[in-house]
Amino acid sequence: MKRLILVTSPPASGKTYISKQLAKALKHVVYLDKDTLIVLSHQIFKVANQEVNRSSDFFEEHIRNYEYDATLALAMEALEYDDIVLINAPFTREIRDQKYMDELETQVAEKGARLTVVWVETAVDVVKQRMIERNSPRDTWKLQNWDEYIRDVNFSIPDYLDDPNIVDDLLVFKNSSDAEYQQSMQEILAVLETK
Repeated sequence: MKRLILVTSPPASGKTYISKQLAKALKHVVYLDKDTLIVLSHQIFKVANQEVNRSSDFFEEHIRNYEYDATLALAMEALEYDDIVLINAPFTREIRDQKYMDELETQVAEKGARLTVVWVETAVDVVKQRMIERNSPRDTWKLQNWDEYIRDVNFSIPDYLDDPNIVDDLLVFKNSSDAEYQQSMQEILAVLETK
């Protein structure tokens, strides 16, 4: 069975590390990271003579959604050639939009594949510490304006995606400690490897 896996969560929850480890452990996987497109986004900022700010109105209007569209277009194409496509991206708004997710599930089904969302659940204090440790320019504004930033971040599990009759529609990957990570990796791989 073909499968599109979205590994989603708020920034600095451990999404990238988990995505890469899942992709390495599974067979016949195309790994896509939305952040790969940042080089193009930076060029758009430059050409438009705008400050590189992924929290800006300019980013929202001219870049953000196109990054997702491009990543999903690559994923849909890749499903023609391999069994699993795994996307590492926050999907912060999309994951809360039932119409968007229903349409995505339909698109995936048209490719003869299943949609699986892996939600990375990480404690807020752990997220902040990881953001400090990774020391990335994309987090500068977030850390300098932490209270304002965190107020708008939704850490709740998108439970509406979970149909109790379907074991692999929404998988929660607990990632606030090494022990949680190890257990979740084992449990989620067991589900994903089941045909």
